[in-house]
Amino acid sequence: MVEFAALTYGLLASVILSAARRNHKLARPHPPLLFYTGYLLCGVSAGVAVILGYIALSQFIGG
Repeated sequence: MVEFAALTYGLLASVILSAARRNHKLARPHPPLLFYTGYLLCGVSAGVAVILGYIALSQFIGG
């Protein structure tokens, strides 16, 4: 299950970043869906980082 989530996340990040790079290169504005999906991806990354940091810290302090 983790492998599927990592593959999906990586594929989504690759598509979003390549579309943003192409729009930047062509000097076009980003569509709202691309913009909000990028923010969602950033939020998920930050959330997972905080959760994993908390788990690591609780293992260090508690164990």
